[in-house]
Amino acid sequence: MSLEEKVGQLFMVQAFSNQGLAHENITSQLITDYHIGGIIFSKGDPVNQAKMNNVLQKASKIPLLIGMDAEWGLSMRLDSTYAFPWNMTLGAIKDNKLIEQVGKQLGEHCKRLGVTFNFAPVVDINTNPINPIIGNRSFGEDRDNVTEKALAFMKGMQEAGVMANAKHFPGHGDTDTDSHKTLPTIHFDEKRIDSVELYPYRKLIDNGLSSVMVAHLNVPALEPRDGFPSSLSYNIVTNILKNELHFKGLIYTDALNMKGVANYSEPGDIDLAAFLAGNDVLLISEDVPKAVTKLMEAYNAGIVTEERLALSVKKILQAKYKVGLNNYKPIETKHLVEDLNRIQDEVLSEILFENAITVIKNKEDLLPIRALEKKKIAYVKLGDDDGSIFLDELQKYTKVHEVSADNLDELITKLSAYTTVIVGFHRSNESPWKSYEFTDKELVWLYEIARNNKVILDIFVKPYALLNLTTVENIESIVVSYQNSKISQEKSAQLIFGAISAKGMLPVSVGNGFVAGDGITYANLSRLNYGLAERVGMSTEKLNKLDSIANYAISEKMTPGIQLLVARKGKVIYNKNFGTHTYAKDSEPVTFDDIYDVASLTKILATLPLLMELNENKVISLDTKLSEILPEYLNSNKKNITLKKMLSHYARLKPWIPFYYATLDSSKHPDEKYYRKEYSKKFSVKIANDLYMRADYQDSIQKIILDTDLLDRDAYRYSDLPYYILKKYIETYYDKGLDELVQDHFYESLGANYTTYNPYNKFSGKKIVPTEIDDYYRYQEVHGYVHDMGAAMQNGVGGHAGIFSNANDVAKIMQLYLQKGFYGGKRYFKPETVDQFNTCYFCEKDNRRGIGFDKPQLGVEGPTCGCVSMTSFGHSGFTGTYAWADPESEIVYIFLANRTYPKATTNLLLKENIRTDIQRLIYEAIID
Repeated sequence: MSLEEKVGQLFMVQAFSNQGLAHENITSQLITDYHIGGIIFSKGDPVNQAKMNNVLQKASKIPLLIGMDAEWGLSMRLDSTYAFPWNMTLGAIKDNKLIEQVGKQLGEHCKRLGVTFNFAPVVDINTNPINPIIGNRSFGEDRDNVTEKALAFMKGMQEAGVMANAKHFPGHGDTDTDSHKTLPTIHFDEKRIDSVELYPYRKLIDNGLSSVMVAHLNVPALEPRDGFPSSLSYNIVTNILKNELHFKGLIYTDALNMKGVANYSEPGDIDLAAFLAGNDVLLISEDVPKAVTKLMEAYNAGIVTEERLALSVKKILQAKYKVGLNNYKPIETKHLVEDLNRIQDEVLSEILFENAITVIKNKEDLLPIRALEKKKIAYVKLGDDDGSIFLDELQKYTKVHEVSADNLDELITKLSAYTTVIVGFHRSNESPWKSYEFTDKELVWLYEIARNNKVILDIFVKPYALLNLTTVENIESIVVSYQNSKISQEKSAQLIFGAISAKGMLPVSVGNGFVAGDGITYANLSRLNYGLAERVGMSTEKLNKLDSIANYAISEKMTPGIQLLVARKGKVIYNKNFGTHTYAKDSEPVTFDDIYDVASLTKILATLPLLMELNENKVISLDTKLSEILPEYLNSNKKNITLKKMLSHYARLKPWIPFYYATLDSSKHPDEKYYRKEYSKKFSVKIANDLYMRADYQDSIQKIILDTDLLDRDAYRYSDLPYYILKKYIETYYDKGLDELVQDHFYESLGANYTTYNPYNKFSGKKIVPTEIDDYYRYQEVHGYVHDMGAAMQNGVGGHAGIFSNANDVAKIMQLYLQKGFYGGKRYFKPETVDQFNTCYFCEKDNRRGIGFDKPQLGVEGPTCGCVSMTSFGHSGFTGTYAWADPESEIVYIFLANRTYPKATTNLLLKENIRTDIQRLIYEAIID
């Protein structure tokens, strides 16, 4: 190599892939004319960077080292690429294997983009909360935790074939000014610096650290010349880093264009001084041509020896060989963005936040929130950024109202109606340097809310925000969620309700007695949580095939809309909405909180759990006969029918009786003998809008069932009649309506707040999906009223039909069954009770049914895809609904639709096997 080529290798020049061809040409010219050894990319997008990288590498005789400041992901410098949590967030994680995995996957990103050097990890021990440049970039304040995290990160990244760079030597943690704008001073003595700031460097060097960046700092204890940057200090670079710490890897300066350097006004002087101090790579020189000239003049004058120059050049060339540049190939831009945004990166980020979010106060064990039936919960947003994702996630668990007001007095008055207030503090997640502190007004409001209510404070900023609080005496629980990202908001809500466990620890001390290492842990309550399919051995890509079938069903007018949910191993991994409420052009699109008439799912969502409870309490058994629970059956033809036979649809009961027929007049309209348009004591059963039935007709329904003939022989015949009969028994036993009973016994404590009979009493019509345009009984759009005529004639509360719900709530109840009666920290049934009801007692009689539950087909045709286990169970509904759970694969599948709109007569969903085809695709998505 010529002298010019050797000197050129020392320079790493800054490049921007978003500044166009002119900038690219200038950089190429530097490579051609001055043989520079490397590029550090800043800003742009991945595809343009890759293209520019290929151009610059082609222009260079010797392949270039390519560097980036990708401390937590390429999005630190590039648009639209994946970012992992900031280092402060990672510092809250106890499992350092996860940090190693971050380093590895981030290294894979770098390698895919052609980046050979990542200027990470930051090993600064952040002991100054107001440090303007480090902050979230540090793993924390404890030297051991910082060291362990940095070591794990380094190992992972270097395992991926990308060289790590520990920075900012000798330690940038306790500064209160920005080194990009001035020269910060480190005031510690030599002993302190040696024992704390240098500690992580020793450990990383002993474990094969590739490179170090020397900081732009004034360190009087190590460099006596006042205002003399550490990157130019021979004592700091050579005596300490090289000789005392025995570091033999590459040494980079920090950017040489930073401000605050004294006595170096001539271009190139700083570069020469940095090289003479012992640095190998001169990063971001202000003037490469003049710096090259200065170095060559110093070489010719004997100031820079051949031995000294060769030492750095050989180290640079060895580094290039180590990262494989001897076999350099241009970067393939096809699929580049997809490769930088992989599903495994999303999975890891989800796991990281689950492990990081930290509970630091939990008075009276308020967290995780239990006994939902006793809670009335409000959410109050503080901060200037969005918290809607957090609120949406909270509302998946129970009813949570957002409460806001123009003034504090109004807010306090509104909050007086609530038992618990969740205060979310949200500031921008755009960069780690964004504002994170409470305003004075926010502090006043927080203190006053806490004085009057039980409060859970959840901060979505770095933990230093808590230093603003003079007291936390009145705040029952404090959660640190670190960032206001989508994943952080979702996981924090899940943690509050015990869907995931609390694991994190504080990486820094934050006042009020909270110190680094603090963190309250608790186990999850076995509530559904929400996340990525790959976490539970399924493929997101394969699950996305469900979209096409759902969209096909809607496009072919099999149903106006669909809610579709899949959960596995207690995690909801697919939860999408399709279509609209009706086929009208201005119809509402289907959303998460819309509710459907679930029809016969009512049997297993309402009647069955109450029967299981009575059975467990030994009030009834499966061998109990009708005559033993309802005296009027003592002399009937049904007196010896057992609950087992009834609920297995093996009791010779008629499949269906059209009770409403007898109440129509000769024109097939509601007969005035039985109906009125206005409510009265006599006509009090509301069938639909402006239509009321005689109250005493419900007795007639029961009498018709009592007197009806039985079928000729024992055989499987699906029938609604058992649920009319058992509704009467249950309501008689408790002296309370079925609608009240299921709320009191199950729905309120489950947080199934979207599940109800007669939703028109509780929900806006905009949130209730219409079911049919009735032209045979009620002669109006059935909207908010049960579709089933027999249930409508029971004031909307049937044992066989009448429940309205959304997919998420139905999934909770199916998950309760799947977990053998346990959910949300509460045992509703013993496992043996669930097993007893989930048993096919008449399979040998060609009857697949369990007790209340439908079961997989015994032959070719049946209710499932034929790909589920025989221990699986569920039910379908006339309106197009379907719920199925499989204990062996641990899958819950919910399909809600209103295929009966506008007419119920054609059932294309059933004819084209839409629901079971979706079920088949779900099982094909299993990859473990």
